[in-house]
Amino acid sequence: MINSTSLDENSWFPTNKCFINNEWETPSTEQYLKLLNPSDGDLLAFIARGAIEDVNRAIKSAENSLENEWGNYSAADRGRILTKMSNLVKDKIEKLAVLESLDVGKPLKQARTDAIALSKYLEFYGGATNKIHGNTIPFENNFTVFSLREKYGITAHIIPWNYPMQIIGRSISASLAMGNSCILKPAEEACLTALAFGQIALEAGLPPGALSIIPGYGEEVGSVLTHHPGVNHISFTGSLETGVQVQKAAAENVVPTTLELGGKSPQIVFDDCDLESAVPYLVNAGIQNAGQTCSASSRILVQEPLLDKVISLMSKAYSTLKVGPALEDLDLGPLISKRQLDFVNYSISQGEPLPVVAEGTLTANAPRTGHFFKPKLLFKEDTKHFLCQEEIFGPIQIIIPFKNEKEAIRLANETGYGLVASVWTENGGRQMRMARAIKAGQIFINNYGAGGGIELPFGGTGKSGHGREKGFESLYGFSQLKTVAVFHGKDN
Repeated sequence: MINSTSLDENSWFPTNKCFINNEWETPSTEQYLKLLNPSDGDLLAFIARGAIEDVNRAIKSAENSLENEWGNYSAADRGRILTKMSNLVKDKIEKLAVLESLDVGKPLKQARTDAIALSKYLEFYGGATNKIHGNTIPFENNFTVFSLREKYGITAHIIPWNYPMQIIGRSISASLAMGNSCILKPAEEACLTALAFGQIALEAGLPPGALSIIPGYGEEVGSVLTHHPGVNHISFTGSLETGVQVQKAAAENVVPTTLELGGKSPQIVFDDCDLESAVPYLVNAGIQNAGQTCSASSRILVQEPLLDKVISLMSKAYSTLKVGPALEDLDLGPLISKRQLDFVNYSISQGEPLPVVAEGTLTANAPRTGHFFKPKLLFKEDTKHFLCQEEIFGPIQIIIPFKNEKEAIRLANETGYGLVASVWTENGGRQMRMARAIKAGQIFINNYGAGGGIELPFGGTGKSGHGREKGFESLYGFSQLKTVAVFHGKDN
Protein backbone atom coordinates (compact mmCIF):
# COMPACT_ATOMS: atom_id res chain seq x y z
CA MET A 1 0.00 0.00 0.00
CA ILE A 2 1.18 3.52 -0.72
CA ASN A 3 1.79 5.12 2.66
CA SER A 4 -0.63 8.03 3.00
CA THR A 5 1.48 10.13 5.36
CA SER A 6 5.12 9.63 4.34
CA LEU A 7 6.91 10.28 1.06
CA ASP A 8 8.32 6.92 -0.02
CA GLU A 9 9.60 6.02 -3.48
CA ASN A 10 6.10 6.07 -4.97
CA SER A 11 4.45 8.77 -2.91
CA TRP A 12 6.52 11.93 -2.35
CA PHE A 13 3.53 14.01 -1.23
CA PRO A 14 0.75 13.51 1.34
CA THR A 15 -2.11 11.67 -0.32
CA ASN A 16 -4.57 12.42 2.49
CA LYS A 17 -4.50 16.23 2.31
CA CYS A 18 -5.99 19.07 0.33
CA PHE A 19 -3.56 21.41 -1.43
CA ILE A 20 -4.63 25.00 -0.63
CA ASN A 21 -2.56 28.19 -0.56
CA ASN A 22 0.62 26.14 -1.14
CA GLU A 23 -0.05 24.17 2.04
CA TRP A 24 -1.03 20.54 2.52
CA GLU A 25 -4.10 20.88 4.73
CA THR A 26 -6.28 18.41 6.61
CA PRO A 27 -9.77 18.37 5.04
CA SER A 28 -12.40 20.30 6.95
CA THR A 29 -14.45 17.11 7.27
CA GLU A 30 -11.52 15.26 8.87
CA GLN A 31 -12.82 12.32 6.85
CA TYR A 32 -11.10 10.26 4.19
CA LEU A 33 -12.00 8.15 1.19
CA LYS A 34 -10.48 4.79 0.31
CA LEU A 35 -8.56 4.66 -2.94
CA LEU A 36 -8.56 1.12 -4.32
CA ASN A 37 -6.15 -0.54 -6.71
CA PRO A 38 -8.25 -1.65 -9.73
CA SER A 39 -5.82 -4.49 -10.48
CA ASP A 40 -6.62 -6.37 -7.27
CA GLY A 41 -9.19 -4.33 -5.31
CA ASP A 42 -6.73 -3.76 -2.44
CA LEU A 43 -6.48 -0.51 -0.51
CA LEU A 44 -4.05 1.81 -2.25
CA ALA A 45 -4.26 4.98 -0.15
CA PHE A 46 -6.56 7.24 1.84
CA ILE A 47 -7.46 10.57 0.26
CA ALA A 48 -9.01 13.69 1.71
CA ARG A 49 -12.78 14.06 1.62
CA GLY A 50 -13.09 17.76 0.88
CA ALA A 51 -16.21 19.86 1.39
CA ILE A 52 -17.59 23.39 1.09
CA GLU A 53 -15.26 24.86 3.74
CA ASP A 54 -12.25 23.69 1.75
CA VAL A 55 -13.65 25.17 -1.45
CA ASN A 56 -14.27 28.49 0.29
CA ARG A 57 -10.68 28.55 1.57
CA ALA A 58 -9.41 27.81 -1.92
CA ILE A 59 -11.54 30.58 -3.42
CA LYS A 60 -10.25 33.10 -0.88
CA SER A 61 -6.68 31.99 -1.52
CA ALA A 62 -7.19 32.33 -5.29
CA GLU A 63 -8.65 35.82 -4.89
CA ASN A 64 -5.69 36.93 -2.76
CA SER A 65 -3.28 35.50 -5.30
CA LEU A 66 -4.91 37.35 -8.19
CA GLU A 67 -4.91 40.62 -6.25
CA ASN A 68 -1.29 40.24 -5.20
CA GLU A 69 1.58 38.00 -6.30
CA TRP A 70 0.25 35.79 -9.12
CA GLY A 71 -1.88 38.58 -10.53
CA ASN A 72 1.23 40.76 -10.91
CA TYR A 73 3.33 38.20 -12.76
CA SER A 74 4.24 39.17 -16.31
CA ALA A 75 3.40 36.78 -19.12
CA ALA A 76 7.08 35.85 -19.41
CA ASP A 77 7.32 35.16 -15.68
CA ARG A 78 4.31 32.85 -15.87
CA GLY A 79 6.01 31.05 -18.73
CA ARG A 80 9.16 30.49 -16.70
CA ILE A 81 7.17 28.87 -13.88
CA LEU A 82 5.36 26.55 -16.27
CA THR A 83 8.63 25.61 -17.95
CA LYS A 84 10.14 24.79 -14.57
CA MET A 85 7.12 22.63 -13.80
CA SER A 86 7.63 20.86 -17.14
CA ASN A 87 11.23 20.07 -16.24
CA LEU A 88 10.21 18.75 -12.83
CA VAL A 89 7.66 16.44 -14.47
CA LYS A 90 10.41 15.18 -16.82
CA ASP A 91 12.51 14.33 -13.77
CA LYS A 92 9.63 12.32 -12.29
CA ILE A 93 8.32 10.50 -15.38
CA GLU A 94 8.77 7.02 -13.94
CA LYS A 95 7.37 7.90 -10.51
CA LEU A 96 4.31 9.50 -12.09
CA ALA A 97 3.85 6.52 -14.43
CA VAL A 98 3.84 4.06 -11.52
CA LEU A 99 1.32 6.19 -9.61
CA GLU A 100 -0.97 6.40 -12.63
CA SER A 101 -0.74 2.66 -13.30
CA LEU A 102 -1.56 1.80 -9.70
CA ASP A 103 -4.34 4.37 -9.50
CA VAL A 104 -6.08 4.09 -12.89
CA GLY A 105 -5.09 0.57 -13.86
CA LYS A 106 -3.50 1.40 -17.19
CA PRO A 107 -0.37 -0.40 -18.38
CA LEU A 108 2.90 1.29 -17.49
CA LYS A 109 3.76 2.19 -21.08
CA GLN A 110 0.47 4.07 -21.41
CA ALA A 111 0.92 5.80 -18.06
CA ARG A 112 4.43 6.82 -19.10
CA THR A 113 3.01 8.36 -22.28
CA ASP A 114 0.60 10.38 -20.13
CA ALA A 115 3.40 11.70 -17.93
CA ILE A 116 5.41 12.72 -20.98
CA ALA A 117 2.32 14.46 -22.37
CA LEU A 118 1.90 16.43 -19.13
CA SER A 119 5.47 17.66 -19.46
CA LYS A 120 4.85 18.62 -23.10
CA TYR A 121 1.71 20.57 -22.25
CA LEU A 122 3.55 22.55 -19.58
CA GLU A 123 6.40 23.18 -22.00
CA PHE A 124 4.06 24.27 -24.81
CA TYR A 125 2.01 26.65 -22.69
CA GLY A 126 5.11 27.88 -20.88
CA GLY A 127 6.44 28.99 -24.24
CA ALA A 128 3.12 30.50 -25.32
CA THR A 129 2.39 32.86 -22.43
CA ASN A 130 3.88 35.95 -24.09
CA LYS A 131 2.71 35.10 -27.58
CA ILE A 132 -1.01 35.77 -27.16
CA HIS A 133 -1.59 39.11 -28.85
CA GLY A 134 -4.50 41.47 -29.23
CA ASN A 135 -5.30 43.30 -32.47
CA THR A 136 -5.62 46.82 -33.72
CA ILE A 137 -8.93 47.41 -35.45
CA PRO A 138 -9.36 49.87 -38.34
CA PHE A 139 -12.06 52.37 -37.36
CA GLU A 140 -12.78 56.06 -37.77
CA ASN A 141 -9.76 58.31 -38.24
CA ASN A 142 -10.11 60.01 -34.87
CA PHE A 143 -10.07 56.72 -32.96
CA THR A 144 -7.44 54.13 -32.23
CA VAL A 145 -9.10 50.84 -31.37
CA PHE A 146 -7.38 47.72 -30.08
CA SER A 147 -8.29 44.47 -28.32
CA LEU A 148 -6.74 42.76 -25.29
CA ARG A 149 -6.90 39.17 -24.09
CA GLU A 150 -7.32 39.00 -20.33
CA LYS A 151 -7.73 36.26 -17.74
CA TYR A 152 -11.13 35.30 -16.36
CA GLY A 153 -9.93 35.15 -12.77
CA ILE A 154 -10.71 31.90 -10.97
CA THR A 155 -11.20 28.80 -13.09
CA ALA A 156 -12.60 25.51 -11.76
CA HIS A 157 -11.39 22.25 -13.28
CA ILE A 158 -13.36 19.04 -12.68
CA ILE A 159 -11.56 16.11 -14.25
CA PRO A 160 -12.34 12.39 -14.63
CA TRP A 161 -10.34 9.38 -13.55
CA ASN A 162 -9.24 8.02 -16.93
CA TYR A 163 -6.50 10.51 -17.93
CA PRO A 164 -5.68 12.73 -14.93
CA MET A 165 -2.27 13.88 -16.15
CA GLN A 166 -3.31 14.50 -19.75
CA ILE A 167 -6.38 16.50 -18.77
CA ILE A 168 -4.50 18.50 -16.14
CA GLY A 169 -1.96 19.31 -18.84
CA ARG A 170 -4.37 20.51 -21.48
CA SER A 171 -6.64 22.35 -19.04
CA ILE A 172 -4.77 23.75 -16.05
CA SER A 173 -1.54 24.49 -17.92
CA ALA A 174 -3.42 26.66 -20.40
CA SER A 175 -5.42 28.43 -17.70
CA LEU A 176 -2.32 29.21 -15.65
CA ALA A 177 -0.58 30.43 -18.80
CA MET A 178 -3.27 33.10 -19.18
CA GLY A 179 -2.84 34.17 -15.55
CA ASN A 180 -5.91 32.58 -14.00
CA SER A 181 -5.93 30.95 -10.58
CA CYS A 182 -7.07 27.32 -10.79
CA ILE A 183 -9.02 25.06 -8.45
CA LEU A 184 -8.79 21.38 -9.35
CA LYS A 185 -11.27 18.73 -8.27
CA PRO A 186 -9.91 15.30 -9.29
CA ALA A 187 -12.14 12.24 -9.53
CA GLU A 188 -12.38 10.37 -6.22
CA GLU A 189 -11.44 7.12 -8.02
CA ALA A 190 -8.03 8.43 -9.14
CA CYS A 191 -6.30 11.30 -7.30
CA LEU A 192 -2.64 10.40 -6.96
CA THR A 193 -1.07 12.15 -9.96
CA ALA A 194 -3.39 15.13 -9.49
CA LEU A 195 -2.06 15.54 -5.96
CA ALA A 196 1.48 14.96 -7.20
CA PHE A 197 0.91 17.90 -9.54
CA GLY A 198 0.37 20.09 -6.49
CA GLN A 199 3.75 19.05 -5.10
CA ILE A 200 5.37 19.80 -8.46
CA ALA A 201 3.77 23.26 -8.50
CA LEU A 202 5.08 23.86 -4.99
CA GLU A 203 8.61 22.80 -5.93
CA ALA A 204 8.52 24.99 -9.06
CA GLY A 205 7.65 28.11 -7.06
CA LEU A 206 4.09 28.66 -8.26
CA PRO A 207 2.78 31.40 -5.93
CA PRO A 208 0.29 30.55 -3.15
CA GLY A 209 -3.31 30.52 -4.35
CA ALA A 210 -2.53 30.08 -8.04
CA LEU A 211 -3.45 26.39 -7.74
CA SER A 212 -5.59 24.50 -5.23
CA ILE A 213 -6.45 20.78 -5.34
CA ILE A 214 -9.45 19.46 -3.41
CA PRO A 215 -10.29 15.75 -3.64
CA GLY A 216 -13.70 14.45 -2.59
CA TYR A 217 -17.12 13.46 -3.85
CA GLY A 218 -18.69 15.27 -6.77
CA GLU A 219 -21.73 16.36 -4.79
CA GLU A 220 -19.55 17.71 -1.95
CA VAL A 221 -16.80 19.46 -3.92
CA GLY A 222 -17.62 19.50 -7.62
CA SER A 223 -21.16 20.74 -7.16
CA VAL A 224 -20.01 23.44 -4.73
CA LEU A 225 -17.45 24.65 -7.26
CA THR A 226 -19.91 24.80 -10.16
CA HIS A 227 -22.44 26.77 -8.09
CA HIS A 228 -19.91 29.06 -6.37
CA PRO A 229 -20.28 32.77 -7.29
CA GLY A 230 -16.51 33.21 -6.91
CA VAL A 231 -15.75 30.94 -9.87
CA ASN A 232 -15.40 32.74 -13.21
CA HIS A 233 -15.00 29.81 -15.63
CA ILE A 234 -15.65 26.06 -15.42
CA SER A 235 -13.85 23.33 -17.31
CA PHE A 236 -15.47 19.90 -17.04
CA THR A 237 -14.56 16.57 -18.60
CA GLY A 238 -16.85 13.64 -17.87
CA SER A 239 -20.23 12.12 -18.59
CA LEU A 240 -23.01 13.74 -20.60
CA GLU A 241 -25.41 13.59 -17.65
CA THR A 242 -23.04 15.36 -15.25
CA GLY A 243 -22.05 17.84 -17.95
CA VAL A 244 -25.66 18.93 -18.31
CA GLN A 245 -25.82 19.57 -14.55
CA VAL A 246 -22.55 21.52 -14.66
CA GLN A 247 -23.86 23.75 -17.42
CA LYS A 248 -27.11 24.38 -15.53
CA ALA A 249 -25.15 25.36 -12.43
CA ALA A 250 -22.86 27.63 -14.45
CA ALA A 251 -25.87 29.37 -15.97
CA GLU A 252 -27.03 30.48 -12.52
CA ASN A 253 -23.94 32.69 -12.25
CA VAL A 254 -23.65 33.36 -16.02
CA VAL A 255 -20.30 31.59 -16.07
CA PRO A 256 -18.78 30.22 -19.31
CA THR A 257 -17.97 26.52 -19.56
CA THR A 258 -15.75 24.19 -21.51
CA LEU A 259 -17.40 20.78 -21.67
CA GLU A 260 -15.87 17.56 -23.02
CA LEU A 261 -18.51 14.87 -22.64
CA GLY A 262 -17.29 11.81 -24.49
CA GLY A 263 -18.09 10.25 -27.81
CA LYS A 264 -18.94 7.28 -29.97
CA SER A 265 -16.16 7.82 -32.45
CA PRO A 266 -16.10 5.99 -35.79
CA GLN A 267 -13.27 4.86 -38.00
CA ILE A 268 -14.45 4.62 -41.59
CA VAL A 269 -12.62 2.10 -43.75
CA PHE A 270 -13.04 2.40 -47.53
CA ASP A 271 -12.12 -0.40 -49.90
CA ASP A 272 -9.18 1.54 -51.37
CA CYS A 273 -7.35 2.04 -48.07
CA ASP A 274 -3.95 0.71 -47.04
CA LEU A 275 -5.42 -1.89 -44.73
CA GLU A 276 -2.12 -3.23 -43.39
CA SER A 277 -1.32 0.24 -42.08
CA ALA A 278 -4.86 0.81 -40.81
CA VAL A 279 -5.41 -2.30 -38.68
CA PRO A 280 -3.11 -1.37 -35.75
CA TYR A 281 -4.90 1.99 -35.50
CA LEU A 282 -8.32 0.36 -35.82
CA VAL A 283 -7.58 -1.87 -32.83
CA ASN A 284 -5.46 0.37 -30.60
CA ALA A 285 -7.87 3.29 -30.77
CA GLY A 286 -10.51 1.10 -29.19
CA ILE A 287 -8.59 -0.80 -26.53
CA GLN A 288 -6.23 1.90 -25.20
CA ASN A 289 -6.72 2.35 -21.45
CA ALA A 290 -9.14 -0.59 -21.62
CA GLY A 291 -11.48 1.46 -23.81
CA GLN A 292 -11.92 4.06 -21.05
CA THR A 293 -11.13 6.94 -23.37
CA CYS A 294 -13.50 9.72 -24.45
CA SER A 295 -12.08 9.64 -27.95
CA ALA A 296 -11.95 5.84 -28.19
CA SER A 297 -12.95 4.41 -31.54
CA SER A 298 -15.80 2.09 -30.65
CA ARG A 299 -17.34 1.86 -34.14
CA ILE A 300 -15.51 0.46 -37.17
CA LEU A 301 -17.47 1.25 -40.35
CA VAL A 302 -16.24 -0.95 -43.20
CA GLN A 303 -17.11 -0.79 -46.89
CA GLU A 304 -18.62 -4.13 -47.88
CA PRO A 305 -15.96 -5.37 -50.37
CA LEU A 306 -13.37 -5.17 -47.59
CA LEU A 307 -15.54 -6.56 -44.78
CA ASP A 308 -14.22 -10.14 -44.64
CA LYS A 309 -10.59 -9.02 -44.76
CA VAL A 310 -11.07 -6.44 -42.00
CA ILE A 311 -12.79 -9.01 -39.79
CA SER A 312 -9.99 -11.50 -40.41
CA LEU A 313 -7.14 -9.06 -39.67
CA MET A 314 -8.78 -7.46 -36.66
CA SER A 315 -9.67 -10.88 -35.25
CA LYS A 316 -6.05 -11.93 -35.58
CA ALA A 317 -4.96 -8.78 -33.74
CA TYR A 318 -7.53 -9.31 -30.98
CA SER A 319 -6.36 -12.89 -30.45
CA THR A 320 -2.95 -11.56 -29.35
CA LEU A 321 -4.30 -9.01 -26.82
CA LYS A 322 -3.43 -9.76 -23.20
CA VAL A 323 -5.28 -8.39 -20.16
CA GLY A 324 -3.80 -8.33 -16.68
CA PRO A 325 -2.51 -6.25 -13.74
CA ALA A 326 -1.38 -2.75 -14.67
CA LEU A 327 2.22 -3.08 -13.55
CA GLU A 328 2.69 -6.16 -15.75
CA ASP A 329 2.54 -3.69 -18.66
CA LEU A 330 0.40 -5.80 -20.99
CA ASP A 331 -1.97 -4.56 -23.70
CA LEU A 332 -4.82 -3.80 -21.30
CA GLY A 333 -5.15 -3.34 -17.57
CA PRO A 334 -8.34 -3.52 -15.52
CA LEU A 335 -11.34 -1.22 -15.66
CA ILE A 336 -11.25 1.48 -13.01
CA SER A 337 -13.80 -0.01 -10.60
CA LYS A 338 -16.30 -2.78 -10.00
CA ARG A 339 -19.04 -0.27 -10.79
CA GLN A 340 -17.55 0.35 -14.22
CA LEU A 341 -17.07 -3.37 -14.80
CA ASP A 342 -20.71 -4.00 -13.87
CA PHE A 343 -21.84 -1.25 -16.27
CA VAL A 344 -19.86 -2.70 -19.17
CA ASN A 345 -21.28 -6.18 -18.50
CA TYR A 346 -24.77 -4.68 -18.21
CA SER A 347 -24.32 -2.87 -21.53
CA ILE A 348 -23.34 -6.10 -23.27
CA SER A 349 -26.57 -7.70 -22.05
CA GLN A 350 -28.86 -5.00 -23.45
CA GLY A 351 -31.01 -5.79 -26.50
CA GLU A 352 -30.31 -8.58 -28.92
CA PRO A 353 -26.98 -10.33 -28.38
CA LEU A 354 -24.38 -9.23 -30.94
CA PRO A 355 -22.05 -11.85 -32.42
CA VAL A 356 -18.61 -11.89 -30.79
CA VAL A 357 -16.12 -11.93 -33.65
CA ALA A 358 -13.01 -12.08 -31.46
CA GLU A 359 -11.79 -11.32 -27.95
CA GLY A 360 -8.58 -10.98 -25.98
CA THR A 361 -7.15 -13.22 -23.27
CA LEU A 362 -6.99 -12.72 -19.51
CA THR A 363 -3.65 -13.75 -18.00
CA ALA A 364 -3.77 -16.74 -15.68
CA ASN A 365 -2.30 -14.79 -12.74
CA ALA A 366 -4.80 -11.93 -12.91
CA PRO A 367 -6.29 -11.51 -9.40
CA ARG A 368 -9.93 -12.57 -9.19
CA THR A 369 -10.60 -9.36 -7.25
CA GLY A 370 -9.36 -7.20 -10.14
CA HIS A 371 -11.78 -5.44 -12.47
CA PHE A 372 -10.79 -7.18 -15.68
CA PHE A 373 -12.76 -7.33 -18.91
CA LYS A 374 -11.55 -9.12 -22.02
CA PRO A 375 -11.72 -6.81 -25.08
CA LYS A 376 -14.43 -7.84 -27.50
CA LEU A 377 -14.89 -7.30 -31.22
CA LEU A 378 -18.57 -7.48 -32.18
CA PHE A 379 -20.56 -7.27 -35.42
CA LYS A 380 -23.79 -5.45 -36.34
CA GLU A 381 -25.33 -4.78 -39.72
CA ASP A 382 -26.75 -1.40 -38.67
CA THR A 383 -26.39 1.09 -35.81
CA LYS A 384 -29.81 0.60 -34.20
CA HIS A 385 -28.47 -0.98 -31.03
CA PHE A 386 -27.60 0.31 -27.57
CA LEU A 387 -23.94 -0.66 -28.01
CA CYS A 388 -23.77 1.28 -31.28
CA GLN A 389 -25.34 4.43 -29.88
CA GLU A 390 -24.16 4.96 -26.30
CA GLU A 391 -20.71 5.45 -24.84
CA ILE A 392 -19.80 2.27 -22.92
CA PHE A 393 -16.32 3.20 -21.69
CA GLY A 394 -14.97 -0.30 -22.06
CA PRO A 395 -12.88 -2.24 -24.63
CA ILE A 396 -15.72 -3.03 -27.01
CA GLN A 397 -15.60 -2.35 -30.74
CA ILE A 398 -18.33 -3.03 -33.27
CA ILE A 399 -17.78 -3.64 -36.98
CA ILE A 400 -20.61 -2.17 -39.06
CA PRO A 401 -20.73 -2.58 -42.87
CA PHE A 402 -21.67 0.17 -45.33
CA LYS A 403 -22.20 0.27 -49.09
CA ASN A 404 -21.10 3.72 -50.23
CA GLU A 405 -19.87 7.12 -49.16
CA LYS A 406 -23.35 8.51 -48.56
CA GLU A 407 -24.25 5.66 -46.21
CA ALA A 408 -20.91 5.97 -44.39
CA ILE A 409 -21.63 9.62 -43.64
CA ARG A 410 -25.11 8.81 -42.39
CA LEU A 411 -23.86 6.07 -40.08
CA ALA A 412 -20.96 8.17 -38.79
CA ASN A 413 -23.31 11.04 -37.83
CA GLU A 414 -26.11 8.88 -36.43
CA THR A 415 -25.24 8.85 -32.73
CA GLY A 416 -25.53 12.50 -31.73
CA TYR A 417 -21.95 12.49 -30.40
CA GLY A 418 -19.23 14.21 -32.37
CA LEU A 419 -15.78 14.09 -30.81
CA VAL A 420 -13.36 12.28 -33.12
CA ALA A 421 -13.55 10.39 -36.42
CA SER A 422 -11.05 8.75 -38.72
CA VAL A 423 -11.27 8.09 -42.47
CA TRP A 424 -9.16 5.50 -44.23
CA THR A 425 -8.98 6.06 -48.00
CA GLU A 426 -6.38 6.91 -50.64
CA ASN A 427 -8.90 8.99 -52.64
CA GLY A 428 -7.99 12.64 -52.09
CA GLY A 429 -11.37 14.01 -53.10
CA ARG A 430 -13.15 11.58 -50.80
CA GLN A 431 -10.83 12.54 -47.94
CA MET A 432 -11.94 16.16 -48.20
CA ARG A 433 -15.63 15.34 -48.69
CA MET A 434 -15.67 13.10 -45.63
CA ALA A 435 -13.73 15.60 -43.52
CA ARG A 436 -16.34 18.25 -44.29
CA ALA A 437 -19.39 16.00 -43.92
CA ILE A 438 -18.61 14.22 -40.63
CA LYS A 439 -19.80 16.02 -37.51
CA ALA A 440 -16.86 15.84 -35.13
CA GLY A 441 -14.32 18.15 -33.52
CA GLN A 442 -11.32 16.24 -34.89
CA ILE A 443 -11.08 14.33 -38.18
CA PHE A 444 -8.05 12.16 -38.88
CA ILE A 445 -7.24 10.96 -42.40
CA ASN A 446 -5.28 7.71 -42.60
CA ASN A 447 -4.33 7.91 -38.93
CA TYR A 448 -6.04 8.17 -35.55
CA GLY A 449 -5.11 10.67 -32.87
CA ALA A 450 -1.96 12.07 -34.50
CA GLY A 451 0.11 10.86 -31.56
CA GLY A 452 -1.82 12.91 -29.03
CA GLY A 453 -1.20 16.23 -30.73
CA ILE A 454 -0.50 18.75 -27.94
CA GLU A 455 -0.85 21.53 -30.52
CA LEU A 456 -4.11 20.30 -32.09
CA PRO A 457 -7.40 21.87 -30.87
CA PHE A 458 -9.58 19.21 -29.25
CA GLY A 459 -13.27 19.22 -28.41
CA GLY A 460 -16.64 18.05 -29.59
CA THR A 461 -19.91 18.88 -31.23
CA GLY A 462 -23.41 17.83 -30.25
CA LYS A 463 -23.55 15.61 -27.17
CA SER A 464 -19.73 15.58 -27.03
CA GLY A 465 -19.76 19.11 -25.63
CA HIS A 466 -18.39 22.49 -26.64
CA GLY A 467 -15.28 24.61 -26.31
CA ARG A 468 -11.77 23.61 -27.31
CA GLU A 469 -8.70 22.47 -25.43
CA LYS A 470 -5.12 21.93 -26.63
CA GLY A 471 -3.14 24.28 -28.83
CA PHE A 472 -3.66 28.02 -28.84
CA GLU A 473 -7.44 27.58 -28.86
CA SER A 474 -7.27 26.56 -25.22
CA LEU A 475 -5.52 29.83 -24.37
CA TYR A 476 -8.30 31.74 -26.10
CA GLY A 477 -10.86 29.67 -24.20
CA PHE A 478 -9.32 30.56 -20.84
CA SER A 479 -9.25 34.27 -21.61
CA GLN A 480 -11.80 36.94 -22.48
CA LEU A 481 -11.56 39.66 -25.09
CA LYS A 482 -11.65 43.33 -24.19
CA THR A 483 -11.99 46.10 -26.81
CA VAL A 484 -10.48 49.52 -26.11
CA ALA A 485 -11.48 52.54 -28.22
CA VAL A 486 -9.33 55.64 -27.74
CA PHE A 487 -10.76 58.90 -29.05
CA HIS A 488 -7.91 61.26 -29.77
CA GLY A 489 -9.83 64.21 -31.20
CA LYS A 490 -10.08 65.93 -34.53
CA ASP A 491 -7.68 68.35 -36.16
CA ASN A 492 -8.57 71.97 -35.44
